[in-house]
Amino acid sequence: MTGHAQPVHTAEPVHTTAPVHTTALTAARRARELAELRGRSRPVDLVVIGGGITGAGIALDAASRGLETVLLEAHDLAFGTSRWSSKLAHGGLRYLATGNVGIARRSAVERGIMLERTAPHLVRPLAQVVPVFRDTTRLGAVLPGLGFVAGTLLSRLAGTPADRLPGARVLGARGVAEYVPGVRRAGLRFGHLNWDCQLVDDARLVTAVARTAAGHGARVITRARVVAASGTEVTVRDEFGAGGGGAGGGDVGGHDDEFTLTARAVVNATGVWAGLTAPGVRVRPSRGTHLIVRAAALGDPVGALTVPVPGETNRFCFAIPAEFGRLHVGLTDVDAPGPVPDVPLATEDEVGFLLDVINRALESGLTRDDVLGTFAGLRPLVDAGDGSTADLSRNHAVLTSDNGLVTITGGKLTEYRLMAEQAVDLVVERTGLPAAPCRTADLPLVGAPGHRGSARPAPAAYGGRLPASLVARFGQEAATVVAESLLARPLERVADGIDVTRAEFSYAVTHEGALTVDDVLDRRSRVGLVPADRAAAEPAAREALAALG
Repeated sequence: MTGHAQPVHTAEPVHTTAPVHTTALTAARRARELAELRGRSRPVDLVVIGGGITGAGIALDAASRGLETVLLEAHDLAFGTSRWSSKLAHGGLRYLATGNVGIARRSAVERGIMLERTAPHLVRPLAQVVPVFRDTTRLGAVLPGLGFVAGTLLSRLAGTPADRLPGARVLGARGVAEYVPGVRRAGLRFGHLNWDCQLVDDARLVTAVARTAAGHGARVITRARVVAASGTEVTVRDEFGAGGGGAGGGDVGGHDDEFTLTARAVVNATGVWAGLTAPGVRVRPSRGTHLIVRAAALGDPVGALTVPVPGETNRFCFAIPAEFGRLHVGLTDVDAPGPVPDVPLATEDEVGFLLDVINRALESGLTRDDVLGTFAGLRPLVDAGDGSTADLSRNHAVLTSDNGLVTITGGKLTEYRLMAEQAVDLVVERTGLPAAPCRTADLPLVGAPGHRGSARPAPAAYGGRLPASLVARFGQEAATVVAESLLARPLERVADGIDVTRAEFSYAVTHEGALTVDDVLDRRSRVGLVPADRAAAEPAAREALAALG
């Protein structure tokens, strides 16, 4: 996100009688907490396996209820599907169109919770425009508008007011072009406008949830692989430790350092890898691919161009404005059988499909040369047998293995908080652990107004103002990011043309648990989505890791 500098606002801290823990995740904290667990003889209340949005959400829900909680992640926070989404917190409009009112309503409610209370610094309204041309079928010209009106009604029923998320309306041809200057003008009649929500970044949401959990006492430990699990015990291998990782490392393995940790309950939240931890669980991965192109190629749109897939009544491709002057063009839905890769790859067929669909609505079509990079994620769909993955339910499932291990899989990123609440409710019911009621619907994440970590004014050296892009990513923490930078020239960009500051790379290491260059470039920031940008910013990432000593 780019723009002019914005003033940093402060908020009164929320006072609580609960113990206060730092939200900072560091290599030192990881080592200390791992050592404590290795030498522990009595069980913790809950172990959560998986550091994606679902696992982080469960850790926050449990810790905020007063449960002693440990989150174990084999790689890094947001390593898997949670960083490969379309970066949307959407209201479930697609599911309304298919008659799945339950998912649609839940999504609308959860979207409103993030937008208004828990993460307003990371979630913002996004205009969505569907152009209608002279050659658009009559049904194609009408259906999007009807769906958008239904989506507006759903938003109001979910409690989201019009001043936070405007209602749907029809735009003239000129109005469509104002939102998306690169739209094809020939034959353009009008367009349908809808408002949904966009995340600043999906991986940043995961980090914020995990750090908020740590602030409530959860132990959040990355590169700690669970090699065996039951409902009351996990075997953990430290894959960083004294022998692995470091400033120059990527996602590397360390020495064979295993120990056993007991717990009153264990929840498997490993997404597409769920069946590896709980062999009886069947997950059917579906690959969703996005392209990255320069926003200038579409005239720097201020809304998401949404184009129906030919021959489909409920599938669309879109071009969504993103950080760093980029657009994300997506989305495919392709069956992905076989072993689950750590990093899924887009296929050339998918690249061609996305270009073909989006070009139907563009004045100057995109070519393969316009593609700066690609990313692909695997949806952890609950396996229901035969049929297209596009038709499989996006409902989540909470399953219990014969050995007592609880697995939660499926679902949508927008519903992570509700999924976590249901998982912890089940744990509390089955174990009898004393726990407070769920409070995450009103619990601000780090950086959000009202978070108990008090905000601070911008350093006087910067005139009380900070870059808008920094504020957009860190909210109330923006001034802290600058003030606590270990790097000189904290507001200098990490590379030309990338509005990420050196202070942000430093903060990734000192507060956000980044242990390697990959953590900094590929998950705490999303610079690494474009290979050329990644190479340009890598020296600054190495400097940030070295500065911690």
